[in-house]
Amino acid sequence: MKRHFDDIQLGSIELFCLAAEAGSFTAAALTAGVTPAAVSRSISRLEERLGARMFVRTTRSIRLTESGRVYFEQCSQALTQLVEAERQVSGQQLKPSGTLRMSIPTTYGHHRILPLLPEFRRRYPDVTVDINLSNRNIDFVAEGYDMAIRVRTQPDSTLIARKLEDGALVMIATPDYLQRAGTPQTLDDLAHHECIQYELPSNGRRIPWLFQENGQPRELLAESGYCCSDDVLGGVTLARNGAGLFQAYRFSVEKELREGSLVEVLADYAGRSRPFTLLYPSNRHVPLRLRAFIDYLMECREGWLRHSPVAP
Repeated sequence: MKRHFDDIQLGSIELFCLAAEAGSFTAAALTAGVTPAAVSRSISRLEERLGARMFVRTTRSIRLTESGRVYFEQCSQALTQLVEAERQVSGQQLKPSGTLRMSIPTTYGHHRILPLLPEFRRRYPDVTVDINLSNRNIDFVAEGYDMAIRVRTQPDSTLIARKLEDGALVMIATPDYLQRAGTPQTLDDLAHHECIQYELPSNGRRIPWLFQENGQPRELLAESGYCCSDDVLGGVTLARNGAGLFQAYRFSVEKELREGSLVEVLADYAGRSRPFTLLYPSNRHVPLRLRAFIDYLMECREGWLRHSPVAP
């Protein structure tokens, strides 16, 4: 087999991937134990060899070009496969390790994923977990994430999507608020209530509430003196403190509903949900740490579905 790379070229590829993951030559240099100037020179040699720019450089930051993104996606897969090959040869293939980077919506993170992580790390102590709690869409390649969980995912041939569950929606308020403002009996009654809204960070649009009326789906966007953005749990906190009505995921308020500090209203119009989906790059090789977490998550998912009022 003819050699295509020498040691310097392989080193340049590794430094390129480190810089792409970190978004910084300086951070890549710290990880590799070299100087930022060495990283810059190495990547310049790589760009000269390929005849393409890998990064757009400014005085404060770097970002991948489209060519750089494609090259990074392929090279990171290849380097991961090399690491896994060494682990298999050295007998470490059954021991997940490394950093698992995940992006999770705030509500789903607090009520579903974060409670699972201590047990996961007890099983796999060599895996460290880097969690981004955010409702924004992420770039897997440019930002270096292994997986994400999202609602309302768009078709993307570069990602594998696995359905986790349908998050049942419930209208909530405090007994104190209902005593002051009255309990709505129909959807038309919402016009006379404080209806706490949530605004999507991606486009600034308010999310309509979802109902079933006479067996048909209905959406409603009521007016209110309150609107939260970025963190859906802000709406739950407002409702919990008597600000008004809010439509929340049932799993996020189950405890309060059982205790009576929150009350379900408009139950006759309930039955709608939103799907939560696990996403990860459709690489031919899935890192062992990610495979271990997916298996663990699917195991926990069975318990959620057994107690869910909405069928998956």
